[in-house]
Amino acid sequence: MGKLNTRLHRILPPSGEGRTADRRNAMASSTPASADLETAAADEDQLNRAFAALSDPLRRKLVARLAQGDATVNELAEPFTVTLQAVSKHLKVLEDAGLITRSRDAQRRPCHLEPSAFGPLALWIEAYRDRTEEKYRRLDALLAAEEGNQP
Repeated sequence: MGKLNTRLHRILPPSGEGRTADRRNAMASSTPASADLETAAADEDQLNRAFAALSDPLRRKLVARLAQGDATVNELAEPFTVTLQAVSKHLKVLEDAGLITRSRDAQRRPCHLEPSAFGPLALWIEAYRDRTEEKYRRLDALLAAEEGNQP
């Protein structure tokens, strides 16, 4: 299980129950656990923003294009039938999620993919994949035991 996910699951309850009250209580405290909780809440918010940004098919296509190299808004908008303004808004969502950055190169403002921002997403997905695989292994073992007990 990844470091981020381990921290989230050690601190936050597995379901949504009690999270708000736990956060309030932990933030009021000055113990190291309150710092962990604040960090976990910030990590969780970052994950939510990143997954929300990637929920749109056009934004996923923009990310795929930026994986090939930096590009300007005009270059990114070329293959699509949407306006430059729409592409700019989509890029702003990706930028707010920390998935891309924009720089200034004289008159150009190229967009750049931030590969490090995808690490926490991959860790989160990997943790749930590992859990799911473990559940299937236990189910397989249970079914094998049941088959062995039948006459």
